[in-house]
Amino acid sequence: MDVLVLIGRILFVLLFTVSAVGHLTKTKAMAGYTASRGVPMATAATLLSGFVMLVGAISVGVGLWADIGALALAAFCFSAAVLMHGFWGEKEPQARQMEQVNFFKDTALGGAALILFAFFAFAGHELGLMVTGPLLSIS
Repeated sequence: MDVLVLIGRILFVLLFTVSAVGHLTKTKAMAGYTASRGVPMATAATLLSGFVMLVGAISVGVGLWADIGALALAAFCFSAAVLMHGFWGEKEPQARQMEQVNFFKDTALGGAALILFAFFAFAGHELGLMVTGPLLSIS
């Protein structure tokens, strides 16, 4: 089971790792899109979101306080869904559909991150292939 959990963790964080690298290396372009969505301080928000994704992905991927990393990824996902993919404000049908898909993708990933948080906080001390156990505990 430990190997399956490790494989799942790695597969889960790949998206966040690639996205974080994009946020941190293509900040100007990403911040332009962020600003176009009405997010204030777009450059700072882009850098912060890249940092949160990278730290969360590393935490979950290597198992270093993975519960906290999962919460960070959930916070990012839910924030991105609301701030970046407000499909309810789109007038053009194709743009509305695209934003709706991205909104629900981010919401689903946030839900998965919450499940991981609960899993790590409940069973983290008993999982192998982790650097540390959870910082928080659910009994």
